[in-house]
Amino acid sequence: MQTLYVQGRWIAPEQLDWIRQLISEQAHWGRFRLSVHIAEQWDWRNGAGQLKDMAARSLLLKLEGRRLIELPRRRSGGGSRPARPPQSDPLGLETQPLLEAELGQLRPLNFQPVQSPAERQGLARLLAAHHYLGYIRPVGENLSYVARARCGRPLAGLVFGAAAWKCAPRDQFIGWSPSARQRHLHRLANHMRFVVLPWVRVRHLASHLLSLAAGRLSSDWQAKYGHAIDLLESFVQRDRFTGACYRAANWICVGQTQGRSRNDGARGFPVLRKAVYLYALSPDFRSVLQT
Repeated sequence: MQTLYVQGRWIAPEQLDWIRQLISEQAHWGRFRLSVHIAEQWDWRNGAGQLKDMAARSLLLKLEGRRLIELPRRRSGGGSRPARPPQSDPLGLETQPLLEAELGQLRPLNFQPVQSPAERQGLARLLAAHHYLGYIRPVGENLSYVARARCGRPLAGLVFGAAAWKCAPRDQFIGWSPSARQRHLHRLANHMRFVVLPWVRVRHLASHLLSLAAGRLSSDWQAKYGHAIDLLESFVQRDRFTGACYRAANWICVGQTQGRSRNDGARGFPVLRKAVYLYALSPDFRSVLQT
């Protein structure tokens, strides 16, 4: 068997054999314990020194998807979603009265990362209810934000996660080689979810929020994961949205996707083509990403 490239790592045949032996010998372990143990044994950590057990979990799932291993059955309450829906609304995101105002009346906005588990669950419930794609907890490095008016009323939620493995217009724009992409993909972030609360009607709010995110995301990522972000990407479904807020925030449209989902390696699951928007967070991003 050849060496495999999975979840940003090269997996040698002997490492795959070790994972199989671990699953067999520790049959009473759940998926969480297996993931933590693998990350510990490989000293798999991010730039901030945090154990990458979720990346290890994703690796195991991808190996199982290729029928290379067989994981233990999911336990009750396991998986990437909470076992029970949150019983409170810590972010104050439940339906509120209509808010119509000029942006200047609400500024300065309070734009902060979501930190506590309760806050993350509240944002997940909001996106599940009001985003057309719903919400799936991001695997790997990610940051979420909630924006509030200066009076404290919540306005919107944004989620940034791992960049797509391949995207032809983006990769051509960067000008990197496949090996450089393997080394530096973690320095890109995908704007995977964005929702302005449906009772909020404020002109220019969306583009202003994109600008606020661009102004702080790299430093927030550095603090959490130990490395900066050089480039943002977003995929805009053209039959639903015009991308006007991205253009107003100086994002660049560099083309469109090929009509495949991000995990579709066999071209078996066609999806609608989306416009590809990019925003550079550092002026020398090409020299960093091409090396």
